[in-house]
Amino acid sequence: MSWQARLDVDYRVEQQRTVARYSHSGPLRVLQSLYPEGDAVCHNVLVHPPGGLVGGDTLDLHITASGTAHGLVTTPGATRFYRSAGEPAVQRTRITLADQARLEWLPLEAIAYNQCLAENHLSLNLAPQAECLGWDVTALGLPGAALPFEQGRFLQHLELPGVWLERGCVDAEDRRLMDGPLGLAGQRCMASLFWVTGSVMDRQRRDVGLALARQVVAAHALNPTAGATCPNGQVMVVRVLSPLVEPAMDLLRQVWGQWRTHFWQLPAVSPRVWST
Repeated sequence: MSWQARLDVDYRVEQQRTVARYSHSGPLRVLQSLYPEGDAVCHNVLVHPPGGLVGGDTLDLHITASGTAHGLVTTPGATRFYRSAGEPAVQRTRITLADQARLEWLPLEAIAYNQCLAENHLSLNLAPQAECLGWDVTALGLPGAALPFEQGRFLQHLELPGVWLERGCVDAEDRRLMDGPLGLAGQRCMASLFWVTGSVMDRQRRDVGLALARQVVAAHALNPTAGATCPNGQVMVVRVLSPLVEPAMDLLRQVWGQWRTHFWQLPAVSPRVWST
C-alpha cells in the first residue's frame, strides 16, 4: 500500500509573534511551535510517522510565509528512500515567501537506500524582499553500515524559477559518475547550503557573505571537496562532497551560523531536536 501525504504550513505574524498555521492529510505532521529565541522566529519539526518512503509513496509539503514572519523548519531524523519494486518514491517541497518573510529550510539528510527509485524536489518562490536560507543533504547508501548504494536512481531538483535550477540524476550503476574524478570521486554524501533572495543582493552584503563562507571552508577538513559560489545575484551556494554525512553537516552548520549572523544579525540558535 502506497502512502500519499500532504502538509501545508503557513507562517504569519499575529500580535507581534510569528505563528504557524497548518493542515495535513495522510502521515505527515508538524510538531508544536517552539520559540527558543523569542517571538520573532518560530521553530517547527516535521514528522513522517512511517519513517521512510517506498515506491509509490508521495509526500507534498507546501510552506508559505508573509509579512515579516520568520520560520525555521527541520526534521528529527533522515528522510529515507527505501528499495522500490518499480514506482518512484517522490518528495515535493514548495516554499512561497511573500512580503519581507524569512524561512530557514533545514531538514536532516535524505538517504538513498540500495535499489531505491527516488525523486526529491524543492521549489522556491520569493517576493522581492523575501529571503531563504536552507540546505539539501543527500547520502547515497549507508557506507558506515556496509550498505552501499549499488543499484537504483536518485533524482534531485532545486529551483528558483527563472533564476536558478539544479537538476541531476544519480544512477548507482554509472561508475564514471559514482567513482570518477569528474564525478563524485567515490564520495557518498553530497550537500548544498543556499542563500536565496527575491531580488538582486547588495554587492557588499553578498561579497561579505561569500568571504565568510570561504573562510569556514578553508579551515575545514573538507576543504579539498568544498567551495562557495554565487551563480547569480540572487543565489549563493556552498557545495561539498564527503565520504559521510557528519563532516558535511558540520561544515554546513558552521556556514549557516555565519550567514545567519551576517545577513540577519541573529545568533546561531540550533533547533532543540538537533541535540537529542
